[in-house]
Amino acid sequence: MTENKQTMIAAEMAKIAAEALESKKGIDVTVLSVTKQTVLADYFVIATGTVNTHVKSLADEVEFKLKEAGYECGHIEGHGDWVLMDYHSVIVHVFTKAARDFYKLEKLWDGAETVSDDIAE
Repeated sequence: MTENKQTMIAAEMAKIAAEALESKKGIDVTVLSVTKQTVLADYFVIATGTVNTHVKSLADEVEFKLKEAGYECGHIEGHGDWVLMDYHSVIVHVFTKAARDFYKLEKLWDGAETVSDDIAE
């Protein structure tokens, strides 16, 4: 698969994840393009849930919508206040507010381009 095709697929996956999070009332859904910062992924999709059960339902919806679109999750880690979902080229982070404030991923990946407005149309 060509690099351009992989990037297009990653963008589609990030969009599906962001829309799934928005549909379940995820707070402050953010999509970061991290291709220039790391080889770990092309996009990080970050969202906040109100409580641990909301975090789980957000993660469940992302998994459901991406599976429905034909994408399998490579690995899911965490529970409670932070769930990380590794789709290889897209990594989804769902936090409680306290965990998101503590880990500050947006600050850690400060050089990444925020593409939420473009991708989640």
